[in-house]
Amino acid sequence: MENKPELVQKLENKYMKTYEITDLKDMLYKATEKFSKKPAFKVKNENGKIIEISYEQFRNDVEALGTAMIKSGLKNKKIAVIGKNSYQWSVAYMASVIVGIVVPLDKELHIDDIVNFLNVSESEAVFGDSKYVELIKQNLDKVNNKELLLINMERAENSLETLIQNGKELIAENDTNFKEIKINPDEMRILLFTSGTTGSSKAVCLSHKNICENIRSVAGIVKVSPKTKVLSILPIHHTYECTLGYLLVIYSGGCIAHCEGLRYILNNMQEYKPTLILCVPLLLDNMYKKIMKTLRSTLPEKYFNKGKHIIDAIPFFLRGIVKGKIKKTFGGKLNTFIVGAAAMNPEVSYSIDKFGMRVLQGYGLTECSPLVAGNNDFYKRDDSVGLPIPNVQYKIANPNQEGVGEIIVKGPNVMLGYYKNEEATKEVIKDGWFYTGDLGRIDENGYLYITGRSKSVIVTTNGKNIYPEELEYYLNEEEAISEAIVLGVEDKKSNDTIVKAKIFPNVEAIKEMLKVEMPTKEQIKDVITNCIQKINAKIPNYKHIKGFKIVDKELEKTTTQKIKRYGSNTKIDE
Repeated sequence: MENKPELVQKLENKYMKTYEITDLKDMLYKATEKFSKKPAFKVKNENGKIIEISYEQFRNDVEALGTAMIKSGLKNKKIAVIGKNSYQWSVAYMASVIVGIVVPLDKELHIDDIVNFLNVSESEAVFGDSKYVELIKQNLDKVNNKELLLINMERAENSLETLIQNGKELIAENDTNFKEIKINPDEMRILLFTSGTTGSSKAVCLSHKNICENIRSVAGIVKVSPKTKVLSILPIHHTYECTLGYLLVIYSGGCIAHCEGLRYILNNMQEYKPTLILCVPLLLDNMYKKIMKTLRSTLPEKYFNKGKHIIDAIPFFLRGIVKGKIKKTFGGKLNTFIVGAAAMNPEVSYSIDKFGMRVLQGYGLTECSPLVAGNNDFYKRDDSVGLPIPNVQYKIANPNQEGVGEIIVKGPNVMLGYYKNEEATKEVIKDGWFYTGDLGRIDENGYLYITGRSKSVIVTTNGKNIYPEELEYYLNEEEAISEAIVLGVEDKKSNDTIVKAKIFPNVEAIKEMLKVEMPTKEQIKDVITNCIQKINAKIPNYKHIKGFKIVDKELEKTTTQKIKRYGSNTKIDE
């Protein structure tokens, strides 16, 4: 945005004060100095009791581990980290990114992919949970580096705990190698394999500066403080959770607890009483549906037929009670959801705000460390991914008549490039601008709206562009549909590209609609057909969904719960 809209200028005048950090080691030491005795993490011990780990203890553990790693010859080497969200993962990541080049790996990967990424990255060591250490051991014959050092992050021989103990002994003997490390903030120290829904993974090269700039940018527009308590739910190997749900919290003096698994979310909320959660829209959608189901079963029907939001429809004296009960379900302290990774239903965002918990939707990519735009403490819109974060610019390249074009980004958060792939880097970084591959538009106030992935656009033979995300939004609004993906399919009869959908039905909702114990396949098909007809009636002919396939299990997703637009999900024709 060359000519900054007035609202963006107003936002710039409201930025909150942040403190300077040159790299993540600098951040670790400065945060410890500021928040020394405060809890950085809450974890469960072997007896299930919640204990606190102070900033000082966290720094000491990182220092000790880093010292032992240097002694083991890992300085400036590539070190992979794979496992569930945990304190151990956090310590291993921080020590690795300071001592060498950290390679965070997705724990949901197939072992063949894990091996491939270890080979591509030329990793010399792996910090892993027991499960992954064993898997890699069993497949060492496929790993190029036969000297690969495997370190178990759980209790075992050659464990992270053993290394920390060794490091503490070395420090007691005046080993200062870790403290003396000097980091070049502009060089590659983080290597990330993208888990995007399209194409094959590329390795993204990030620097300490990329991440630190992103941390400070977000801290300038969203207040995270020593009072902030985060429940870490999303996979921590991903930049979204790692930068905002871990590193930003440490920078700000907050406290982190790790979710024990999706089925334990509500239990963990009661135990840790978070104030902030990072999540994907799917999680919020499910929470919203549960809230509404509970409200419908406890409040008179008359309040649901007033053409108003339920909070505005109920008597004034009941509103505080209802909001309090909803909040109590989530631990009682939750006040903010930061949402990203997929499109958010504005109605859900608006409703959760009404229930007393704000939803801040943002937009980012691994290549941008990750955040580019976000709703914030000062300005928000439920139907937009927000305004540019401090020190980041975006604009629309080659906009069409509606102002829709490719979103391009410039700022200190933009990656160095793709690892050993100069050609792919040149394709996306031109004249300092990163071409995201995402389509969007910017309104007169500077708010960014995502309209889809440029690679997923369905183009008909007469040049009409169809954005699958728009049709998926309509489909997902239908109660009878649990999940849907829209694809362009070549039609031999018309010699054109037509729109088809793959649909996972909401059988429970269909049961209630039809008042039957279990609907037949034909009944389910009829209900879905009616949904499609209803949608087709409100969109132009060229966008019509011409066919669909009903599936009996959830669609394949990435670890950030985005439905994969390629792979098994594309097998749509019967």
